[in-house]
Amino acid sequence: MALIRKIKDKKVNFEFNKEYIKVVTEKIANNDAGFISNSFKEIHPADAADIIEHLSEGDREKLIKLNNFKIDPEVFVEMNESVQKEIIKFLASDSIVSILKNLESDDAIKILENIDEKNKNTILSSLPPKDKFALLESLSYPEDSAARIMQREFTAIPSNWSVGQTIDYLREDKDLPEQFLEIFIVDNEFKPIGTVPSSKVLRTPRETKMNSIMSESQLLIPVDMDKEEVGNLFENYNLNSACVVDKNNKLVGMITSDDVLTVLKEEAEEDVLRLAGVGNEEITDGIFKKTKRRFNWLLLNLFTAVMASIVIGFFQEDIEKVVALAVLMPIVASMGGNAGMQTLAVTIRTIATNELTKNNFTQNVLKEFSIGILNGLIFAAISAIIVQIWFNDATLSLIISISMVLNMIVAGLFGILVPVTLKKMNIDPAIASSVFVTTITDVIGFLSFLGIGAYFFL
Repeated sequence: MALIRKIKDKKVNFEFNKEYIKVVTEKIANNDAGFISNSFKEIHPADAADIIEHLSEGDREKLIKLNNFKIDPEVFVEMNESVQKEIIKFLASDSIVSILKNLESDDAIKILENIDEKNKNTILSSLPPKDKFALLESLSYPEDSAARIMQREFTAIPSNWSVGQTIDYLREDKDLPEQFLEIFIVDNEFKPIGTVPSSKVLRTPRETKMNSIMSESQLLIPVDMDKEEVGNLFENYNLNSACVVDKNNKLVGMITSDDVLTVLKEEAEEDVLRLAGVGNEEITDGIFKKTKRRFNWLLLNLFTAVMASIVIGFFQEDIEKVVALAVLMPIVASMGGNAGMQTLAVTIRTIATNELTKNNFTQNVLKEFSIGILNGLIFAAISAIIVQIWFNDATLSLIISISMVLNMIVAGLFGILVPVTLKKMNIDPAIASSVFVTTITDVIGFLSFLGIGAYFFL
């Protein structure tokens, strides 16, 4: 709802050309804060954030330090995390306090997470006691918990109120959130017992009791529930919002679908980046920071590659006698690696969405085993034909066929077994699985192909 309102009020630009960025850069150099501020007011906050992200690091610093320029809280919250961290260094404590005061609690928490402990305490002490207590309580929960993404601004009313009382309350109370789709109904102990869509309130006679039109079926999200699990609940039950409760089942916050959309997007990006071994890398990160993030992963890959080379070294004399083995062995390893990564990608997704369970685990392992056999037979036949045409050697064709089937089966099995095993060991399967799977398929591929070759030719 908030997004629709903003789009109606502001101009939306989906792309910014170099000329526009150049104009903004020139205005920064000329200390023309007025032009920039007025320009940002005319466009959507997300687009203003996009402009700031496209500036160089030096120009961003100059912009924030310009006299008479104050960054809009809605613009600030739209920027990516790395740029937020960078800009926070240039903001005075009172400026950060001003930003936090004008944001909903869930957005304020995200910003506080990027501030070091010393400055965080200074900023919190400058906030009103009510806001300070709420933010401190949210920060006391784990980083990936529901408490970190919930907003403490919500609409809750007693169960014995009428529709008329509710409407009057919604009109008069100034502390209610600007946008809300559902009204939570609570009992005398402030425990949620139902929900009523705001649209239903407007269509119901004033004398009707709210508890007579409420929906009792609702999901209560504990404050310490993992935010990824929260995302799965929203996706499974098509929720617009859900109430968050503390250990005593008292209502303490609300999570909305736009918050969950952000979580799901971040989790998907995180899994993809971790699978490639680059972590939470941002486009704005510097050369040395990016290099540091990738170093450990590449170092681990170097050691695993050495292991595969050691296996090849065991068959050095065989390779020297039959040169064709050296020419063909990358084919088997490459096919196994790709097949393993396909299974791995599917498995990690099913783990993340809780689709892979104890009940269907054996079934999925057998399925991957069958897929490995089927793919192995298909590509064994194709490879055998190619090798026969290329080298005109039936024995060599048979060798690559057998090793292809073996490696495809191994790829399928370990593509599912490795991430599941890591998950049981409380290790994120998205981080380490690909290294193990590719190493296993390389080693088995070289070992089977060269081992069978040595048996036939020597």
